[in-house]
Amino acid sequence: MALQAVHTRLGDPTAERAATRALDHVRKRFDGQRWGPMFELLFGNAGIALGALHTANLDLAVLAAEPYLITADPTPGGVNWPVRPSPPRSHHIAHGTLGIVHALAAVGAATTRTDLTDLALAGAADVITRNEAGPDGFLVPHSDPPHRPDIIERISYGWCNGPTGDAQVFRLLAALTHDPAWDRLIDRCWHTITHSGLPRRLHPGFWDNNGRCCGTAGVLALACDRNDKDFAGLLVDDLIAHATIDTTGVRWSNHEHRATPSTLPPQTGWAMGNAGIIRELLRYARITAGTDPRYAISWPDHQQTHS
Repeated sequence: MALQAVHTRLGDPTAERAATRALDHVRKRFDGQRWGPMFELLFGNAGIALGALHTANLDLAVLAAEPYLITADPTPGGVNWPVRPSPPRSHHIAHGTLGIVHALAAVGAATTRTDLTDLALAGAADVITRNEAGPDGFLVPHSDPPHRPDIIERISYGWCNGPTGDAQVFRLLAALTHDPAWDRLIDRCWHTITHSGLPRRLHPGFWDNNGRCCGTAGVLALACDRNDKDFAGLLVDDLIAHATIDTTGVRWSNHEHRATPSTLPPQTGWAMGNAGIIRELLRYARITAGTDPRYAISWPDHQQTHS
């Protein structure tokens, strides 16, 4: 997807050829149902479907999405999927039901496959029934039964396993269905996020991450989507406060409160490091300057905002 974007934006045929080779490699690794033991967005079919869709490879997107039709399990609220070899069913965007929902909805809309769209809505319905925050909020546990409860918090608030990522899926469903119920769910997600106490570290293990995946930068992306400049400013101030700034540049360290020392080495990548944080800070700077709030290249799991 990144290589194709380089060609699309910069007219680089070498990048286009490399993107084609990469996608050919992906197709060859398909075993008829999946690419590996994980069966979700971050490591599995749903992410491959979205990446293929963003490179206009509809055949590969459908190839990745269709196995969910025969692997969905009925639940009292809708359907979900076995996303990992172990029993727990996860519910959110990175490793669970809503990541699959996002892929099915996007591919279904692009290919007019109502069977994929209907299955997406059934998956979303399952997650909605698990809300524990009452009628004003939206907060669903990480997984049922709890997956690795010795190291994974039952409740999270970021993009990967919390209402920040849930809201991104609901944004897509709102755009595709024009049903105001999804907009109300987005508002409830935001209510929960803004009343959770983040970005303060209320106790060890609560909000120890600055990154795009499960930290402050991912919440900043949603704040900018909603044009909530006050809360976005609060998040940016927190990122500034936690930055290490010296003669070599600027970087961020996350924390693991169960380890000594608890400060983790800075990372460079999108999920936990500089790349993901910088991307959101640059967008915030554009918005506060009154320029276009859209990303030059939108990420496959992120519904584009309007200009």
